[in-house]
Amino acid sequence: MGSITVVGLGPGEFGLITIDSWERMKNAKRLFFRTEKHPTVPFIKERGISFSSYDSFYERAESFDELYEEIVRDLMKRAEGEDIVYAVPGSPMVAEKTVVLLRKYCQKKGQTLNIIPGMSFVEVLYNRLGIDPIDGMTIIDAEDFDKLPVDMPTGLVITQVYNPAIASDTKLSLMEVFPDDYSLCYIHKLGMPDESIRRIKLYELDRQADIDYLTSLYVPPQAKKAEFDITPLKDIVHILRSPGGCPWDIAQTHESIRTNLIEETYEVIEAIDLKDYQLLCEELGDLLLQVVFHARMAEETGAFSLQKVIDGATEKLVRRHPHIFGDVQASDAGAAVLAWEAIKKKEKRDRQSVLDGVPKGLPALMSAQKLQHKAAKVGFDWEDCAPVWDKIQEEINELQVAQQEGQPEHIAEELGDLLFSVVNLARFINVDAELALMGCNRKFKNRFHFVEKKVKASGKDWSEFSPEELDSFWNEAKKS
Repeated sequence: MGSITVVGLGPGEFGLITIDSWERMKNAKRLFFRTEKHPTVPFIKERGISFSSYDSFYERAESFDELYEEIVRDLMKRAEGEDIVYAVPGSPMVAEKTVVLLRKYCQKKGQTLNIIPGMSFVEVLYNRLGIDPIDGMTIIDAEDFDKLPVDMPTGLVITQVYNPAIASDTKLSLMEVFPDDYSLCYIHKLGMPDESIRRIKLYELDRQADIDYLTSLYVPPQAKKAEFDITPLKDIVHILRSPGGCPWDIAQTHESIRTNLIEETYEVIEAIDLKDYQLLCEELGDLLLQVVFHARMAEETGAFSLQKVIDGATEKLVRRHPHIFGDVQASDAGAAVLAWEAIKKKEKRDRQSVLDGVPKGLPALMSAQKLQHKAAKVGFDWEDCAPVWDKIQEEINELQVAQQEGQPEHIAEELGDLLFSVVNLARFINVDAELALMGCNRKFKNRFHFVEKKVKASGKDWSEFSPEELDSFWNEAKKS
């Protein structure tokens, strides 16, 4: 069995062929070129070097993949009985698919393969464009755009832009990632005396008159988009809590600012209800500050860090969405909720009561709604809404009796029962009781402000208006 030695013809000029590659070609018993269409070929012929080429394979191949396979199979067959030298454009190890295939075939069959390092067009390209390869570079064949990353992190060199048809396909593929008017470098006859490197717009790519086998492209990397970074906020909180920082911030504990977290949450909800997205952005920032502040205090005691908070939330989301990140199927939103609840149930097996898991610090209406929801899961619930209305009327009657009796504790108890029943009604008619009351409070404030303005505009004092007059202002506010 013979051997296969692969050499490179360099990027264009005859002087860029390495001495080692030249000596191998001169001394080869059988020399094969992937193609004669290379600037160094006339100089090689002038020096009396004879060779065979695979250009005829290009004419009958239906695709480049098929072409490269045929070339490699032919090389393997010829190397069965003699040593051969195979010359490729540029460097054997840069953007040369036939060499990739040869390595795979030779390894599989135990064939001897020698690859001689050579100079590629990339070195010339770096020099012409003033690019430092340490900044990163992606080299891709025009036929391989299915492997192109969407968020291209580096400059992109596209080789094998052989003809207008390939250029058109390349343009369309790039337009899925880059703007139509994105500026790129059109490279023709790189490294030759009549080379051309010019800036064009992406949409102009397939309109170039000189597209041929010596055409390549360089697509500069897009300016990096601003990425999410919580570090500035984290660092500021760290400074505020550090010695020499803000005395108020240093004095706080988890307990001392717990109500701040509740207040900020409700301010976020109010911004959502108002559909004021500028306000929502601001309030979400205030809420995020609370999260970072609590995480910082925990980190100071060694309890946990902000990163652990983020990692825990991320892991939980993945774990509770097996229909997205696992092999569980969920055909609709209802099925997804069932999957979520089933996983939560497994995670909370240590709970002693069905009602466990309702935070003690929740607002009363929200707590009542959650308690009723948990009880309903095990069947402790009315079958329909009618008995709920009856229960509300019953609690109203009991509250009236308690009020007549005049015992404060009994009155408070019966009022609580009535509110609890109203929350139950809200649950049955799919209304969030907490949000409904918040909306009512906001409505009351808006209407009262209207009445206030009317009183101020009159120049009189509140006491100078009768209840009927104030009520008329209120009715006017309702209409407006």
